[in-house]
Amino acid sequence: MSETLRYPFPDIPAEGEAIEVAEGILWMRLPLPMKLDHVNIYALDDGDAWTIVDTGFHSKRGVAIWEKLLVGPLKGKPVRRVIVTHHHPDHIGMAGWFQSEHGSELVTTRTAWLMARMLVLDEQDRPTAESLQFWKRAGMEPAIFAQRAAERPFNFADCVAPMPLGYRRVREGDMLSAGGRDWTVRMGNGHAPEHATLWADGVVLGGDQLLPSISPNLGVYPTEPEADPVSDWLEACERLGAYAMPEQLVLPGHKLPFTGLPLRMRQLIDNHHGALERLLQHLDTPKTAHECFLPLFKREIRGGEYGLALVESVAHCAHLYLAGQATRSLREDGAYVYQRKGA
Repeated sequence: MSETLRYPFPDIPAEGEAIEVAEGILWMRLPLPMKLDHVNIYALDDGDAWTIVDTGFHSKRGVAIWEKLLVGPLKGKPVRRVIVTHHHPDHIGMAGWFQSEHGSELVTTRTAWLMARMLVLDEQDRPTAESLQFWKRAGMEPAIFAQRAAERPFNFADCVAPMPLGYRRVREGDMLSAGGRDWTVRMGNGHAPEHATLWADGVVLGGDQLLPSISPNLGVYPTEPEADPVSDWLEACERLGAYAMPEQLVLPGHKLPFTGLPLRMRQLIDNHHGALERLLQHLDTPKTAHECFLPLFKREIRGGEYGLALVESVAHCAHLYLAGQATRSLREDGAYVYQRKGA
């Protein structure tokens, strides 16, 4: 078993329905309007109430699905707490709605709350000057740059409910009781700063830190253009891997629940080491982040995937630069170009 990933629940829950994946734990799914078309939500049975883990996007459809879930598989019992693993909108989108409409307590990390609260208040009609500069330095394709510069960008508030003041902070090593289990909070990083994962006997709530068949996006953004999420990711995977056991049932933020976590942790680490090695070989001549899609993703990137691919390419190029394995220089057109040292 330690060398195999197994999927004990191959059937996914239908919209508005739930599957019991462990005693006192229900698995639900909410839709997303993108290629990764779902997010997993979990409900932990506290007897007279529920603790929800992550929430999905805030939208009319999202509200309707939650209302169906609340009277259906959740049996009309109140949602007392909402635990949010990290600040991304598909995970925190409905948290404010639960707080405002249902009186639920929000439990998350300080970084997740601060990031979400800041972003939901930061609405822009057009991209900021900092975003435009970031795209130029990434070498964004000129036609895509021109289109994005002239249109309203994605705003966090588009799919995240207003967040009232007040939350309860969780930190590394904290204990939470929910669903008849005592959970230890262990922090991930890289995909999102201070990403909470929860570990109990035999069950792990992994969020996007522990995914079974895809690697989460590791991106650099205009908010922190000199970040190194690849280093943060590799450190977190090595650290969390020490707690991994073959028989643990991992409940991830996307895709299917699985067992075989020790193998998956090695895969998650090796995936990025392999990508970095391919990228280093590719940088035999100066290249922008935009010109590095093929070695990183093994395919060309088009359409809706472009934005996430670009920030991940920046992250990997920047990692090699910050690690001293590549040089970085500013081209006359304002784009950074990277080159393998000694090439």
